[in-house]
Amino acid sequence: MDENFLLKTETARYLFNLSKNEPIYDYHCHLSPALIAQNKQFEDLGEIWLGTDHYKWRMMRAMGFDEYYITGSACSYEKFLTWAKTVENLIGNPLYHWSHLELQRYFDIFEPLTEKSAPLIWEKANALLKTHELSIKGIFEKFNVHTVGTTDDPADSLEHHRAIAEGKAAIGKISTNVLPSFRPDRAININVQRHRHGNNSFKDYINILSEVSGIKIKTTDDILLALEKRLNFFIENGCRTSDHALEYVPFNLMSNGKIDKIFKNVMKDKYVSKEETDAYKTKILCGLAKLYSDRGIVMQLHLGASRNVNSRMFKSIGADTGYDFVSDQLMSTNLGSLLNKMESSGTKPSLPKTILYTLNPKDYYPLVTIMGGFQDNNTKGKMQLGTAWWFCDNKDGMEEQIRILANNGVLPLFIGMLTDSRSFLSYPRHEYFRRILCNIIGKWVENGEYPRDMEKLEKIIKDISFGNAKKYFE
Repeated sequence: MDENFLLKTETARYLFNLSKNEPIYDYHCHLSPALIAQNKQFEDLGEIWLGTDHYKWRMMRAMGFDEYYITGSACSYEKFLTWAKTVENLIGNPLYHWSHLELQRYFDIFEPLTEKSAPLIWEKANALLKTHELSIKGIFEKFNVHTVGTTDDPADSLEHHRAIAEGKAAIGKISTNVLPSFRPDRAININVQRHRHGNNSFKDYINILSEVSGIKIKTTDDILLALEKRLNFFIENGCRTSDHALEYVPFNLMSNGKIDKIFKNVMKDKYVSKEETDAYKTKILCGLAKLYSDRGIVMQLHLGASRNVNSRMFKSIGADTGYDFVSDQLMSTNLGSLLNKMESSGTKPSLPKTILYTLNPKDYYPLVTIMGGFQDNNTKGKMQLGTAWWFCDNKDGMEEQIRILANNGVLPLFIGMLTDSRSFLSYPRHEYFRRILCNIIGKWVENGEYPRDMEKLEKIIKDISFGNAKKYFE
């Protein structure tokens, strides 16, 4: 993993040198605004590396280690040693690459992490974590992070975002934009008796939404009015994008009267069918799409994640702990119908800028062809095939997504990489992506599939690395 890591041609190496210093526009992640506001200084490598990373937890379980050493009460050093014993076995796994890029870029440690090398790596990394350079502010500066888009519920007060923007938080004045993203899943998932984080049912959440918005919610139109009010509040605080996590794509049309009856039945704890659930979701999603379109807000649709497959462990340690999986449900017909309904609902086109992500690579071709049906004559790259995500953001997954997008779309308009991470050590994933991108394009050039026009190639690489995202969201 030297300076030419993953760069197999002279052209690839030249292009990467052009891209490597571009700023990072991390438009979708799960970093904590509260930790950013307090400019958290992490205690040790175990806390910053393993505290929230369910990617690593899955591999540690696969190695047969007890949960005590993963999410349990073992000390940080014991958890770190457990990870060291795991990572040296991850040949071919992106976690091996990511972990060592992070050791190199954050801590100047180039020795492979093994059970044997772990004690010295622990000492060196922990000493550096006590410096300003590896506070959150220092990390943002070190990696030239232009923008961070967190993921936030409509009921959130955004107090930490406001404090950061006003320079009143412990982090002080920073050049990085820390912006909220509008994620109204809990207002959409009418069939959820208990939210996946275990804190509220749909019925409970509607009461919360009513309180924070000041809208007395009796109908589905009231829900949209409450969400509109909260969206306006988010926009006042810098929001430029929304986000939706959909296990499958709902589409069912019913009259407003029937949908209101469905909503009232749920609020009375009565059973509703999947068809009724889908009708409610369709109305709310289409209503939100118009709100986004009217305000220039990007709509992100994260498709195909099934969650909490292991009910015993969900009850024991909760959601987002490594028990989610790739859904294989069919979605293209419903997605085409849903986007068409969003586009044609008003007197003018009302589909907002939209990014389509899938957790299942089988959907790349359907998604990229559906996108082509909704591109806009006045907006370059309005419809985007989101970067390889979650279980797919490995070398093979990134290469496949890039190639399919190039085969069926306009690759130079691609808005590029995001971390989708809860870890402040994840920024080398942007480097990983850029190396893979430059290697693919370098190979095409050297194979004679595209001219060696370095001025044009530089623009393509820099735009995908940073420039396109900046234009798309701003």
